Amino acid sequence: MIRTFGIAASALLLGACAWSESGGPSATATLSPASGSNVRGNVTFTQAGQNRVRISGEISGHSPGPKGFHIHEKGDCSAPDARSAGEHFNPSQMKHGPTPAAGHAGDMGNVAFNDAGRATVNMVLEGISLSPDAPNDIRGRAVVVHMQPDDLQSDPAGNAGGRAACGVIR
Repeated sequence: MIRTFGIAASALLLGACAWSESGGPSATATLSPASGSNVRGNVTFTQAGQNRVRISGEISGHSPGPKGFHIHEKGDCSAPDARSAGEHFNPSQMKHGPTPAAGHAGDMGNVAFNDAGRATVNMVLEGISLSPDAPNDIRGRAVVVHMQPDDLQSDPAGNAGGRAACGVIR
């Protein structure tokens, strides 16, 4: 009986881990051009553990190279330059860094655009959540693609320049 219980408990634990990696809560953002750019795309956010979110998507219309990619504090992309999205999401008042675990909750580093102006986003980041009870919940905030690369250190925004695209995480 003890052996059967151990096997059943192991199966439940493994099932819970599989659920959190692929079947947790999710949200999406449709990126629309800002600041006169042609950058647009779709990004999906899926809970992949307690303080971990998988981010995937496709973005197009940017010049080649790395560009800053951040979550901003306000879910408002109404301004033509997307400044209405506010600053980087930073509930813990951290200094800017390369990831949410090492900086602002909104720090996602850079996304790399190829020579055709396309980028595929596929990352898992620690330090953010899709849980409504979590202080680092990103739902209802904006995701922004910047004009320039994020230098991953300059505070408060990594010198990533203007905002090329913006979308609300819903």
